[in-house]
Amino acid sequence: MHNLTLVLKKALILLLFVFPILSHAEAVWVDVRSPAEHQINHIEGDLLIPHTEIVNTISKLFPNKETPIHLYCRSGNRAGIAQQALNKLGYKNVFNEGSIEQARQTQQRLKAQASQQEQN
Repeated sequence: MHNLTLVLKKALILLLFVFPILSHAEAVWVDVRSPAEHQINHIEGDLLIPHTEIVNTISKLFPNKETPIHLYCRSGNRAGIAQQALNKLGYKNVFNEGSIEQARQTQQRLKAQASQQEQN
């Protein structure tokens, strides 16, 4: 019984340290335009997932529904369609960043905020 209690205590301590790390998912940036549009211009490091394929692909790649997902397209329309579809699946942190230009600005702002928080 003593060994079981000790094991459970160690497991609890491990969970207290590991769970916050696991639950803090890295933000994902997704271009929901066509492959041809993506080839012309895109944000470095983003994923290309056309809006018509968003539901199947995101649910396989990112099963954690807390994952921050930033969507962009040419004008925000397709990103809006993709956002609604992901919200229906239960994703809670889906953001329509509008056009690629708007998405770049938002990404730069978020990086600057994160950098400032690290310094504090």
